[in-house]
Amino acid sequence: MASSTKPLVFLLHLCIASLTFPIVSSSTTTATPTPAPWPLQFHSILFMNYSGALQTIDLWYDWPNGRNFNIIEDQLDSKILYDLEWNNGTSFFYTLDSSRECRTSQVDVGILRPNWMDGANYLGQQMVDGFLCNVWEKVDFIWYSEDVATKRPVHWVFYTGREAHVMTYEVGAVLEDAKWQAPLYCFDKKNESLLHDHHPDIFPVSATTPAQSLLLRSN
Repeated sequence: MASSTKPLVFLLHLCIASLTFPIVSSSTTTATPTPAPWPLQFHSILFMNYSGALQTIDLWYDWPNGRNFNIIEDQLDSKILYDLEWNNGTSFFYTLDSSRECRTSQVDVGILRPNWMDGANYLGQQMVDGFLCNVWEKVDFIWYSEDVATKRPVHWVFYTGREAHVMTYEVGAVLEDAKWQAPLYCFDKKNESLLHDHHPDIFPVSATTPAQSLLLRSN
């Protein structure tokens, strides 16, 4: 009789153990990755490629002071373009050479917020520029890749096909205040049309579209 009860006792212990220590599926504990917010201030060198047209952008992002600066240089071109953006929606596009070219623009939204990728659609992981990255897409406007290990941005591409490859990423770097002042001739209306004739592709036409407005208004 004692031997016949041993299997029943074993099954009873097994049932109790299963109630006490439930098995948790790994799929229920793995959260969908989300993009890291941008640092409040950083400096980055970007390598840009747009259908074979190459640029470097010296990017200074300064959210606490409501400003963003892109210093743009085309491949084998001595002319440097300065794209200075403020959180009140005002942007200045100018050169500092003897041509004294400048154009201003006013849009409804300011610079990108640190959390501008909130709400993006996660696409999974892939190798990008030699890094294992998490990849997201937002409003069919931008595809954004972030290094899995460090959560630093690696690459993004706009719906137009214009690509940015992040070459350096200095968190906390700040450009001195004197460099953020647009030249006086930017306030001369005679300069308004000059720079657009030379650089029609860099003006923020897309900044007024619903897609980018949604990006900029992320909170």
